[in-house]
Amino acid sequence: MKLNIKNMVCSRCLKVLRQELEQLGIKVSSIELGVLVIDEMAGNHTEILAKIESVLHTNKFEIIHSPEEVLVEKIKHFLLRKIEEPPLDSTVNLSQILSTEFNHEYKSLSKLFSHFENTTLEKYFIKLKIEKVKQLIQLRQYTFSEIGHLLDYSSVNHLSRQFKEITGESMTEYKNAELANRRPYDEIS
Repeated sequence: MKLNIKNMVCSRCLKVLRQELEQLGIKVSSIELGVLVIDEMAGNHTEILAKIESVLHTNKFEIIHSPEEVLVEKIKHFLLRKIEEPPLDSTVNLSQILSTEFNHEYKSLSKLFSHFENTTLEKYFIKLKIEKVKQLIQLRQYTFSEIGHLLDYSSVNHLSRQFKEITGESMTEYKNAELANRRPYDEIS
């Protein structure tokens, strides 16, 4: 049984789901971001699915039923992979990358994404970038200019303005704060 899952955004998600499902006696054939494959099992199919859904809901995941929602999740996973592999390529814009990757016009992808996520693709990607900026600031391995370059900002001023707009604080204030206020990628909307 193959299930498409919403909000799976990290390797920890995969590990937790596998462990919890196997503790219930449900054999996981394979698991990757957004996709769970369960070995066919003897027993009541409805009861097994109810157990799976219970584990998913406990961990803030849900089964995706429509092909449109599956596409939106694939877009989110694609953008997450882009963020995790800086530097970003400034020679091609986001709309071209997504159109090529998903073989759809950007306008239709954007409309679909906005419908299911209640935000635009651009705003979602900016929020992902800002969370990545927070991570890079916490590492203290890069200057603000280097972070801006890695994430394809035209200037450190552009990055600074966007960071303050999204977080409400400057990058320096964030860097000097006692507690880092980062959001998990699956809570970004």
